[in-house]
Amino acid sequence: MAAIGNTSEPSSPEQGVFPPLEVAAWLYQANQVRPEDLPMAAAQALAVGMDTPALCELAGLSRQADPRDIRATFEQALAELGIVLPERRLARRFALRRLATRFVAGETSLAELASEEWLEIEVEGAEEQAFVALLPPCACCIEYTLGLDEVAWEAQLQIAARALVAHPTVGPDV
Repeated sequence: MAAIGNTSEPSSPEQGVFPPLEVAAWLYQANQVRPEDLPMAAAQALAVGMDTPALCELAGLSRQADPRDIRATFEQALAELGIVLPERRLARRFALRRLATRFVAGETSLAELASEEWLEIEVEGAEEQAFVALLPPCACCIEYTLGLDEVAWEAQLQIAARALVAHPTVGPDV
């Protein structure tokens, strides 16, 4: 089985199964997935043939279960599957690339891109730096912060996002 730190595809016969769980692990470590969504991820993994005790337990938890219980069971399920949680710094870089991918695909709004959480990210490479430099700290001050009109900002952001997406450097293949 592939370790989560490995950015190549898993070597397991269930190759179609591991990427969603690896992605969930990376996003979990970057605080980009809500605990209440993890039982459904486990149920989907079970539906495609994966089976470990903790995965079954996680799939049976309610969305309203204690988040600490959900997190502990998710981490146990990952351990049983041989999926290692990545370092938080790497997971945040993966989440940034995923944000750029979603933006390029039209799955996120301009306002959703504005967040203080990206101000403290440790970026590597020109592509990550260019994308982060265009992200304002909040939606209400896009024009004020950037000194651009929204159309020009979106065009620059599209260029930076496409460059980042074209040069994946960290995380599982999605």
